[in-house]
Amino acid sequence: MRAVFASVRRRAGIPASNRRARCGAVTFIQRFSDALNLDPHFHTLALDGLYVESGRGELVFRHVPPPGDAEAARVAERVRRSVARLMERRGLGPQADPAEDGLSHDEPLLAELYGASVSGRIATGPRAGMRVARVGDAVEVDDAALPSRRCCASVAGYSVHAGVCVPARDRKRLERLARYAGRPPLAAERLSLLPDGRLLYRLKHRWRDGTTHVIYEPVELLERLAALVPPPRFNLTRYSGVLAPAAAFRPLIVPREEASPPAAHAGCQGGVATAKSNSGEATGKCRRPPRNYPWARLAARVFEFDVLACPRCGAKMRILAAIDAPDTIRKILACLGLPTRAPPVAPALPDTDEEVFW
Repeated sequence: MRAVFASVRRRAGIPASNRRARCGAVTFIQRFSDALNLDPHFHTLALDGLYVESGRGELVFRHVPPPGDAEAARVAERVRRSVARLMERRGLGPQADPAEDGLSHDEPLLAELYGASVSGRIATGPRAGMRVARVGDAVEVDDAALPSRRCCASVAGYSVHAGVCVPARDRKRLERLARYAGRPPLAAERLSLLPDGRLLYRLKHRWRDGTTHVIYEPVELLERLAALVPPPRFNLTRYSGVLAPAAAFRPLIVPREEASPPAAHAGCQGGVATAKSNSGEATGKCRRPPRNYPWARLAARVFEFDVLACPRCGAKMRILAAIDAPDTIRKILACLGLPTRAPPVAPALPDTDEEVFW
């Protein structure tokens, strides 16, 4: 983030070392690749400008132009140097002894899972050391050139992609981008079961070598998921600059909800209506949606299905009553011809398959 913020200051015509020109960003740490391999990388939503203090002590936002290819390469090179120095200070440089790794001593199995996941191989089982099975049309990789994109750079394995920009007023597109950056590693709709019991996982994008799917044994998939679990007390979402939780100027930048009148209980619009009725005019205006969404709206945002839409006419349904009395629930279910008892729960049986234990 220091490299990115320095780039923003340079493009604004301010010295990169000037910390009084305040930038802001939100970073999502992702540990997975498209094929569920361990591939740590970062998705950062950064402000396309910075805040500077005016002569009266007020913060003024200054927009900066987008970076070019040379600036993206400069950021990638600075990140490469910074990470290399950090690895050397921690004794993890190219000349470090792998036997001195603390994880190999404390958690040898986890270290083995990490190494196999990074290299795209299997860690345990009959196929230990072998590569993950792939499906797709074979393509000669040497003949396929790397796609050149605007504001992209790759330096010694460190790549920077800065070609996405969202306008300030396009809130839906910003939300889609944030949901993509913070998405979970496994997409259930891309996972299917083969007739022989193996699991077929479809890639989101076709690889340069023609691979479109990867095949895992059930235990191999568990290996991949175990390697993607973050360490304890490790935050995957980081706020930097003026957006950081302890930033002195955060209250001046991040909008806050205005307090509604005490008599209002119908949300934001109800609060404004109550204020109008009490004083004859609106005394407050809600500038942002409420912090807590209703359960129906959350379900619609997550599953893209409106549970309150009528299946017959499509109109909006409303809740008339919430019934929680067991006797009343049984009577209603019996009247509708539905089972009144929950299905029995079978006890768990021990797995006698010895192939699971190597």
